[in-house]
Amino acid sequence: MGSIANAFSSSIGKKLIMGITGLFLISFLVVHCFLNAFVFFDNTGVLFNEGAHFMATNWIIRAMEVVLMAGLLLHIVQGARLTFQNQAARPVKYAYNDGNANSKWYSRSMGLLGTLLLIFLIVHLSQFWTVSRFTGIPTVDAHGHEDLYAVMKETFSNIGWVILYVLSMISLGYHLLHGFASTFQTLGWNHKKYTPIIKALGVWFSILIPLIFAAMPVWIYLGL
Repeated sequence: MGSIANAFSSSIGKKLIMGITGLFLISFLVVHCFLNAFVFFDNTGVLFNEGAHFMATNWIIRAMEVVLMAGLLLHIVQGARLTFQNQAARPVKYAYNDGNANSKWYSRSMGLLGTLLLIFLIVHLSQFWTVSRFTGIPTVDAHGHEDLYAVMKETFSNIGWVILYVLSMISLGYHLLHGFASTFQTLGWNHKKYTPIIKALGVWFSILIPLIFAAMPVWIYLGL
């Protein structure tokens, strides 16, 4: 057990955990994005509420929700540990460092982007997930389901929250732009034939998923 613990606490082990939990994050985003996209097809909110009700009552989804959330939290913790470890390894900064010569700025700013996303996650969970799962939503829709759509409309009637969500999704896009391909590389899934496809898919994923998330509060704010 000790050797296994030491393996996962090493630098390579931490990066491996980041790769595995990165897959959890990608899965979480796909499922969550699919549900949120319902708002674009039904302005009554009934379709969205039905999807949210299914997600909240299906035991398989609930079990996966716990697993995905645990993976997401572990991803955050390991990301913070790696950031602090890298900073400790180089306490004195270079007098001159042309970072763009070797990597993109967002690749070197994963700690900052992750911190911004953590703040957003806390706000988001307190506004929607906690209310839906624990305190209960007082209003119901025409089908008797909790009217989570009404909570969304109330929240995104405030332009401040809309701006916060849009900026957070920009941070998510840059985070994914490095993290998507890095996840597969960390897990050793490299191949001269498939790596370019993974990188291209990562770019599209990093644009499309945050764009859908960002469009949702704007869509509701504008009453579309």
